[in-house]
Amino acid sequence: MKQALNALVGQQRLGLYVWLSLVSQILIVVTGGVVRLTGSGLGCPTWPKCTEDSLVTVPEMGIHGIIEFANRLLTFALALIALLTIVTVLRSNELSKRLALRFPAVALLLGIPAQAVLGGFTVLTKLNPWLVGAHFVLSGIMIALASLLLFRTYNLGGDRQPARLRTLAALTLVFGWIAVLVGVLVTGAGPHSGDAESVRNGLDLETWQHYHSYPAYATLLLAAFVFSQVIQRDRGIRGSKSALVAFLLLVSLIVQAIIGVVQSRMGVPPLLVGLHLLGASTIIALLHLQWLFTFGKKR
Repeated sequence: MKQALNALVGQQRLGLYVWLSLVSQILIVVTGGVVRLTGSGLGCPTWPKCTEDSLVTVPEMGIHGIIEFANRLLTFALALIALLTIVTVLRSNELSKRLALRFPAVALLLGIPAQAVLGGFTVLTKLNPWLVGAHFVLSGIMIALASLLLFRTYNLGGDRQPARLRTLAALTLVFGWIAVLVGVLVTGAGPHSGDAESVRNGLDLETWQHYHSYPAYATLLLAAFVFSQVIQRDRGIRGSKSALVAFLLLVSLIVQAIIGVVQSRMGVPPLLVGLHLLGASTIIALLHLQWLFTFGKKR
């Protein structure tokens, strides 16, 4: 019994669970996007049941019911990963590691039912765009917590970086979140509501797409400055995790900008919107990892 327990929640499993936490938090954003982009938002028209009489989807709900119910099931996978993570953390023999990982691990576990309840309210309000947006923002916070958990698990923090670099990284994080929040408003004004009967937030899509681009380009410019500073300090990317994160963030922002421009010109086709959603989720993780690297420890 003890051997089986160690195999499941032994310290050698911590890295696996931490990575699964981050990947699954991004994945559920993408699958939630699939639900919305396929018009399956009300595939299960009630909550917590799928229909008034059934906990699971029924044949009458068709493919939309299957897509929506599959997304709901993913919540249980996230909860299991979070539970295994926190048990593994609490069984650690290293007091410093337990203290460092306890907050993000517990917060992730508590955030999952909060996310499920908020998702339930979005269904009960027939996909109110403001609640749908709040649902994504909470997912972004969960991705940030999973990034913190990953950072602390591998003890990636080095010396605190110079004030200029810390300021640039902090500004990149702030403008990145502003771009995300304005992007949420753009989504609420766009055509992909999740159901043909759902209302939109009433904002002008073309105007708010421009508003979204301003902080997004500012984030890209700031990320380029951070990257130039980091590679100058570390003399390249090889062997430097912080330089690698800065590079990945810069590349992700460039790709995201290209997708954003193309999808706007093409009338926001679902595939590009889905890729843009994946990019936003990945960028949130990288923004926080970059900031954590520059924050570091006091010398």
